[in-house]
Amino acid sequence: MDLAVEAEGLTRRYGGKAALDHFDLAVPPGSICGLLGPNGAGKTTAIRIMSTLLRPDSGSAAVAGYDVVRDAAEVRFRIGLAGQYAAVDELLTGRANLVMFGRMYHLSAARARRRAAELLERFHLGDAADKRVKAYSGGMRRRLDLAASLIVSPPVLFLDEPTTGIDPGNRLEIWDMIAELVSTGTTVLLTTQYLDEADRLADQIVVLDRGRVAAAGTPFQLKAALGGESVNVVLRDRHQVAVAAGALRSAAGTEPALQPDQGRLRVRAPGGVATLVAAANALHDAGVTVEDIALRRPTLDEVFLHLTDGSRDGIPDGQAARRTAAARTPTPPEVSR
Repeated sequence: MDLAVEAEGLTRRYGGKAALDHFDLAVPPGSICGLLGPNGAGKTTAIRIMSTLLRPDSGSAAVAGYDVVRDAAEVRFRIGLAGQYAAVDELLTGRANLVMFGRMYHLSAARARRRAAELLERFHLGDAADKRVKAYSGGMRRRLDLAASLIVSPPVLFLDEPTTGIDPGNRLEIWDMIAELVSTGTTVLLTTQYLDEADRLADQIVVLDRGRVAAAGTPFQLKAALGGESVNVVLRDRHQVAVAAGALRSAAGTEPALQPDQGRLRVRAPGGVATLVAAANALHDAGVTVEDIALRRPTLDEVFLHLTDGSRDGIPDGQAARRTAAARTPTPPEVSR
């Protein structure tokens, strides 16, 4: 099966330090892969190698079936890249920027103008098309930068922290645009510092820590591996902590975690909603009054902190995720030059 993006044993060192250390990746066509990790984990290095801006020291990578070192020119015709900072000319208008990018990709002048007009409308920049970019807001610049990366309809798009510094409204708008692109067959490799962004967009997530893959899988798999669901209880009377703990222990069959000073308790819920109902009934029968009780799933933030703190038990490894990702094979779009 052909993968849109793949890497095996990819390694890059700066001095004596490995920025990327035997990195494996498998991204099927028509999906979004999120690369997560703290600063310095190797996310941008991976993007730079796979977009042909940086050569690896060892290992291999391919995009749309072309080797990023041996076939770099072919790779460049099949990718779009939007970096952490908008790479547009502030002295030109939005339209002129896109026409310029089209001409750089060897589009005819007429076709470059048509493509610029299409993208300006698609990214809701039509009203500002003939204004200089220096007058654009941060969100408008990011949308223009994203439009520029799509000037030749690439089958693979690399987005390196595309919404950094963008207000919540513009972030949501960019998320919708990315999802729309993927629905038409584009493959996206996304690095982000925003875990809610990866949770919302990504079909699979790869967590990098110190240049290595700490874990990989779907957002659901990563969160489930951290411990599944739990019943969270807030007591109205903190003096009832001991009684409440006994009731929860009986209902769930496991020892609850306590925050006595805050009147909060948490117990694993292997039965999901059934455990929640059993816990509520047990607390009621024990005469415990609660302020709140809810079934809660782990967040991606908790997964991230768990993985980058050196504790990785129970998380799917990169090879397992590679096999999972390889099972999905949407048809990639044709390249338009």
